[in-house]
Amino acid sequence: MPLDPFLVPLLETMPTVPAEIDDIAAFRLQENAGAAALAEQLLEPAPPVRSKRTVTLPVQDGEITLNVFHPDSDGPHPVHLYFHGGGWIGGTIHSMVIDILCQERAAGADCIVVAVEYRKAPEHPFPTALNDSYAALLWVAENIENLGARADLITVGGGSAGANLAAALCLKARDDDGPAIAFQLLEVPSLDFTFSSPSIRRNATGYGLTEQTLHLCRRLYLPSEADATNPYASPLLAENLSDLPPAHIMSAEYDPIVDDGARYAERLTLDRVPATFSLQLGHIHGSSAFTKVMASARTWREEGLQALRAAHARKSPVS
Repeated sequence: MPLDPFLVPLLETMPTVPAEIDDIAAFRLQENAGAAALAEQLLEPAPPVRSKRTVTLPVQDGEITLNVFHPDSDGPHPVHLYFHGGGWIGGTIHSMVIDILCQERAAGADCIVVAVEYRKAPEHPFPTALNDSYAALLWVAENIENLGARADLITVGGGSAGANLAAALCLKARDDDGPAIAFQLLEVPSLDFTFSSPSIRRNATGYGLTEQTLHLCRRLYLPSEADATNPYASPLLAENLSDLPPAHIMSAEYDPIVDDGARYAERLTLDRVPATFSLQLGHIHGSSAFTKVMASARTWREEGLQALRAAHARKSPVS
């Protein structure tokens, strides 16, 4: 279908990412300020939750923070581990955009949401963000009782770079015999750093995220070109996807990486992993957040919540 009419004038005013970033700290400050302004204008307010707290987690050579949201109901609850987007170089859980999303999931899917502030490139290149993500998963598993959570219902999710980390985390947890993950919800996922999907060229410019920006993020995130084929960087290139958690994958029609989501769902299905794919018509990368002004964004949100609720329903309560 055509691009959503609301997005046409918005795209003309959206700032572009430079071909090179000379000052990464200044870039992040500018990006976060822009996201805050968009949140005020384009996002519906967050529903209430019982509590939000921040946890500091020691990791190798540093520490990360987790924001933990509890729904306004009695547990034990499922846990949803969430990874924000930002091209592996930006984004933060300490933003209104992520707060709103996490509260929507806590309230709408009646689960505890743990948002992960993984470390960013170029200061912390691959695989630091993945290792931080795995540390967060281990923390959740080790603190199940304190969280008032269910060990059999840990799910993961993320958007864009965060969806890449969520998918890679499922691979790493399988390979390292880590905590069981019950379900993965991947939104606008970037899953192939070789950029071999036709949509990279088809949607290269004019839709917010560009092919140029994708190449910039790859240069900053991956220490070497050889890492582009590492399955923990490019889950789509993993030889074996069997024994991974069931997945629901949602991609935007006018997104350079839209093909990644469809291809990953096909690969998972071929390896006998239950997987569904949903193409969000008329959308661009990131427009799922615009719930105040786009009915289709509210539909997108409800589809994600329904996928989580269905995953929770497939597991019987712990006796």
